[in-house]
Amino acid sequence: MQSSTPLGFTWDASVLPAVTPGTTRRALAIYQQQLASFVWDAAKLENNPFTFVEVQTLLDGVTVGGHKLSDAEQVTNLADSSKKLVELVKNGRFDLNKPTFILLHTIVARNEALEWGVFRGEGEETSYSPYVALGEKGEHHPLPTVAGAAELNRVYADGVAFIKTLPPFEGALVMFLFGALQQFFFDGNKRTSRHMMNGWLMKHGFDPISVPAARAQEFNDRMVSFYVEKDATAMLAFLNSCRRS
Repeated sequence: MQSSTPLGFTWDASVLPAVTPGTTRRALAIYQQQLASFVWDAAKLENNPFTFVEVQTLLDGVTVGGHKLSDAEQVTNLADSSKKLVELVKNGRFDLNKPTFILLHTIVARNEALEWGVFRGEGEETSYSPYVALGEKGEHHPLPTVAGAAELNRVYADGVAFIKTLPPFEGALVMFLFGALQQFFFDGNKRTSRHMMNGWLMKHGFDPISVPAARAQEFNDRMVSFYVEKDATAMLAFLNSCRRS
């Protein structure tokens, strides 16, 4: 168990197996081949009503009728950001740095979040602080939104520096939970942070991970426990169990 970290949570890394990396090329090939599944899985975690076939149709550039424009745009944003992720990793430009995080969020949360492409407090909105509703477990309140986002920037920089000291497979999964907990953006935190997780995985030759739509309830339940307990052990085990190979 980590005794203390700058991430806001601890975990027991012994729940993760020793995973042997392959090549970035192989990891990218898997991601691109299964892109529709990755997009659909992510959309279902947001309760998006698009079916898998409809997602495939939209990815083929064909308009799908019968849905709200906001639902269609959410799927399009997930697809576009996934393609940008592939481009960054393929060109050797992916990193856990803030510019990469911001770039992916700009696409993921386009026309959906209160603001996109900036940390909370760096844009026009400087007083609204979001929270995560946890049902009967209450609410998770991240750092407040403050003009300039000085503390959020410090937390992100310190957190990423720490994550880069971890074994890459462990660090990638931890990166997702770091972004989900700290809520650097008004919305789209989990979606963007999963991209960061997969970018770090693929950069180091590990296969990308997607939470299957069929396991959405299990994912949500475990995330509630993570927010409450600030212990990532169970979530790390869950994410590892979602590996497709």
